[in-house]
Amino acid sequence: MRLLKVGERHHHKPFTTVAAVLFALMAFMHLLRLLLGWEVTVNGMVIPKWASGLGLVITASLAVTLWREARK
Repeated sequence: MRLLKVGERHHHKPFTTVAAVLFALMAFMHLLRLLLGWEVTVNGMVIPKWASGLGLVITASLAVTLWREARK
């Protein structure tokens, strides 16, 4: 992390930050499904819990990556 000099502006990337927050919310929902045992049915087919585990890993990874990118 770099310190800013007097008068220097730090440029954030607002759209990247919004995307990071959205991915973090999706990861949180996957985590809730795993912890609370929610059942998801799509067109009569039950979605297995491992799909939320995979979704959690992917969305959390994207959220962290985008958050770091937004802070550069």
